[in-house]
Amino acid sequence: MREKLQFYIDGRWVDPVTPHPFDVINPATEEVCGRISLGSEADVDLAVAAARRAFPAFSQTTREERIALLQAILDEYAKRSDEIAEAIMDEMGAPWALAKDAQAASGPQHIGAALKALKTYPFEERHGSTLIVKEPIGVCGLITPWNWPINQIACKVGPALAAGCTMILKPSEIAPFDALIFAEVLDAAGVPAGVFNLVNGDGAGVGTALAKHPDIDMMSFTGSARGGIAVAQNAAPTVKRVAQELGGKSANILLDDADFETAVASGAADCFDNTGQSCDAPTRMLVPKARLADAAGIAARVANSTVVGNPRDDGVMVGPLVSEAQWNKVQALIQKGIDEGATLAAGGTGRPDGISKGYFARPTVFSGVRNDMTIARDEIFGPVLSIIPYEDDDDAVRIANDTSYGLSGYVSSSDLARARRVASRLRTGMVHINGASLDSMAPFGGYKQSGNGRECGPHGMDEFLEVKSIYGYEAAS
Repeated sequence: MREKLQFYIDGRWVDPVTPHPFDVINPATEEVCGRISLGSEADVDLAVAAARRAFPAFSQTTREERIALLQAILDEYAKRSDEIAEAIMDEMGAPWALAKDAQAASGPQHIGAALKALKTYPFEERHGSTLIVKEPIGVCGLITPWNWPINQIACKVGPALAAGCTMILKPSEIAPFDALIFAEVLDAAGVPAGVFNLVNGDGAGVGTALAKHPDIDMMSFTGSARGGIAVAQNAAPTVKRVAQELGGKSANILLDDADFETAVASGAADCFDNTGQSCDAPTRMLVPKARLADAAGIAARVANSTVVGNPRDDGVMVGPLVSEAQWNKVQALIQKGIDEGATLAAGGTGRPDGISKGYFARPTVFSGVRNDMTIARDEIFGPVLSIIPYEDDDDAVRIANDTSYGLSGYVSSSDLARARRVASRLRTGMVHINGASLDSMAPFGGYKQSGNGRECGPHGMDEFLEVKSIYGYEAAS
């Protein structure tokens, strides 16, 4: 069993000011797999003070020094990658292939993207006699979620270091051990004392203290819309910048000329991936009304063939939901779909057959869903697909945009020009055409209640920089 009761503050592992042990539960077994400490405002004060002391020197480091530091982090991470994958598998239930090849692998992907962006980032720009410079914003509070834990840590810490900021990380207390290993990676890589600090805790104890703290200049938050609103409200009195990456209810539009078998099958599989616990999951599949039955049949076949089980077992494709609370939420929403009249094509409430323990859910497909149903409006964050019929392209766009979220969108068509036209009308921060993958150098973020920040690549660095105009920098000609 893992036990890590200390925090990483000012380049050292230190005891919490007030002990508050907290059990971490393995969602596949419902048993304790480790123990951490939950921090308090006093711990946050110590970490912020360390970051504030470190900022003047680190903010003045050269581009070349920060390039070398990020490369050292990549080198150290490679030594611990499998250990990070093991931690993610145990703490949030990702099957081994997903934990190793996607979850743990996302860490160096984002650090590498920050390194690439840093090498050519334009920190200075001349306009006549005026110099416009971008400078590190200062001390940053970083709050990250449990669903893609190291992914979200790396796509905040990497750009923050590249920009020259110092920081305090509060990872999710539900999935904390990958973050603690990551802190050891940064320490071994030679990150200067106070530049990176980690305090474990919950939202009420540590998250609120970070957002309110007068010596924190910027908050970067990934999580629920409710959590993002709380961070923004707590940050408002000190007028600090708040960058938010929140939820989603992404539409997957299959136009009538799409390769239907492939598009439906891949869309359903993507919805179930990571047990549906991805903010950009394509959870609303929009299909031509005449093809509704076909889509439901294909998606149901995918659901019924998806192997759910212990993440450590060979061949398992989908692990458990992260917690009992999440399991209960997903079960209630599946029942809500049934009660509101959606057609259950596969899955349903309860655990999969043969599983009596663990927070496992059945991959579920609803057909004939109306966009005003709860399952089409709320972010379920579980392996639940809603198939919604539409009349024509205009109707598909209308349905896709009829949501409080705007994180991602998906369009499938054999006519690329047509797909581009539909993509241009979607009110989302990202659109995938014909299954295109994410680009780690492109901005990740959304519209509306999906947030107001952008992460990854050079746009991720923008969030951690202030802009200064120096007039008369050169004598006017």
